Amino acid sequence: MKKNLMLFLLILVLSVSFLFAGGDKEAADEDQFITIHWAQWAPADYLQKLSEGFTAETGIRVIVEQSPWETFVQKYNVEMIARSDAWDIIVGDSQDLGNMADSGHYVDLTDFFAKHDLADKFTESSVAAYAEYPAKSGKYWGIPAEGDALGWAYRKDLFEDPENMAAFQAQYGYKLDIPANWVQIHDIAEFFHDPDNSFYGISIYGDNGYDSLAMFAEQMIWTYGGDLGDYSTGQVLGILNTPESAEGIEMYKSLFQFVPPAFNDAFFVKANDAFTAGIVPMTTNFYAFLPALANEATSPYAKDTGYFACPPQVGSDGVERQYSALGGQGASVVSYSKKQDLAMQWLEWFIRDDVQLEWARLGGYSCSKTVLESDTFLNAAPYNPSFAETLNIMKDFWSHPDYGELMEIFSRTIGSYIIRDTGSAESALQECAEEWDAVINK
Repeated sequence: MKKNLMLFLLILVLSVSFLFAGGDKEAADEDQFITIHWAQWAPADYLQKLSEGFTAETGIRVIVEQSPWETFVQKYNVEMIARSDAWDIIVGDSQDLGNMADSGHYVDLTDFFAKHDLADKFTESSVAAYAEYPAKSGKYWGIPAEGDALGWAYRKDLFEDPENMAAFQAQYGYKLDIPANWVQIHDIAEFFHDPDNSFYGISIYGDNGYDSLAMFAEQMIWTYGGDLGDYSTGQVLGILNTPESAEGIEMYKSLFQFVPPAFNDAFFVKANDAFTAGIVPMTTNFYAFLPALANEATSPYAKDTGYFACPPQVGSDGVERQYSALGGQGASVVSYSKKQDLAMQWLEWFIRDDVQLEWARLGGYSCSKTVLESDTFLNAAPYNPSFAETLNIMKDFWSHPDYGELMEIFSRTIGSYIIRDTGSAESALQECAEEWDAVINK
């Protein structure tokens, strides 16, 4: 009897031990999580949904913490300066990559890139913008996460209206259609512009004090044969302030005369609102904001809306060029994270072809060549074919530690000419180039 009692007590103790051990393991599993910081918008919601698949496979929870766009970059810069481990991954602004890398805030992912052959997996332009710093260095600090660039939406019902087509043909001598170059965009805007009847020719960005004007202006400079500078050497003078650059921003200024009233500060919200209000025949916007134009719940013209990539243009040198201003972000591991091993697991999962395809299906913009070339992606949304084209022509602003100051200078000097009609294209570019040179080469 005593032996039986002792045996019973031993079994009871062991059972309780196993229960507590199981409880401790369960608690430990629950503590396995990573936090990703991103801006507050629909793609961040899609990423949260996508990461449910990672949790199902690994048991590691993912929290996508969102901050309003107005404070997003400032917030993560402040936290990184404080060497905070609040986040394990930041899906950061492409233009801030240089600052974050130089300051030691991001983990060097060069070996990870080589191990998984990511330079070939993702499009060249996305790798250059979201991952590589310095330019052409072969050093990588992020994984292309949300590809984005400027594209166009247009009213097919207006473009295909027989009366409009006949009148346009008579006035310009060619068919009213998706514009084949920027001169044709100008002609179409001029043709439709009818302010007396509260209808305007085009919806494009103004100067919001940050990067709206800069995004549109830079692609005009590149398309007409100019450039912002040599990103590898830091040379600006003689590259930004050229006749080709001037020709590009002169076209921007000329297009701006056809926008609706009070567009001096227009950005993505006003661009979409003008289109859904039915007061413009075409609008530019980042692809991340175009789904609202394809949604019948948010746009009365959804069924009649078509999409196209930024067109090419033959410059004064006879060379045809085609560019789109890059937006979007890359996913980088925070160097102060205490869960870098878990963050790297998430990156290894995120780059898989099946995950990238699901990312695109949910509404994220994958930069994977496999995804972009698949029929599944191309047929998933009406704007996807033009997005796939755009991913091969996009180009970015300076990825420089002082990019914020460079952005302010550009918006102020170029905006004075385009938006406020002060000076000339040449004088604006000269002023910008001199100020940039002082900042970059200080």
